[in-house]
Amino acid sequence: MVRAPINAIVIPFRRGDDGMFEFAVFHRADNTMWHFVSGGAEDDETAFDAARREAMEEAAIPSNFEWIKLDSRASIPRTAYSPTSHWPDDLLVVPEYAFAVNIIEHEIVLSDEHDKFKWLN
Repeated sequence: MVRAPINAIVIPFRRGDDGMFEFAVFHRADNTMWHFVSGGAEDDETAFDAARREAMEEAAIPSNFEWIKLDSRASIPRTAYSPTSHWPDDLLVVPEYAFAVNIIEHEIVLSDEHDKFKWLN
């Protein structure tokens, strides 16, 4: 599969026992970074398709849950990715689209990319 110049970030959320919203953050197994689920589109995937695939791969979150496309969007420098020789030369930043997913009572199952996660309010 070929890495497309689109990135997606996924924010899993749920309503806690106290009625407040909680958000799952993940710790990368290969360093000290905490972050949300994220990853790049492959081949002709849309950002939403990539978000659903990454959520399943990284946290076993099914695609049939309630998904929300968020208005926020970021740009990530092309230099953060490798390889990029198949991308247009004039592409300098990769758009990152944000999504939230209501996982209700789903149990998160971590991939090898992460060694732990936390629910934060």
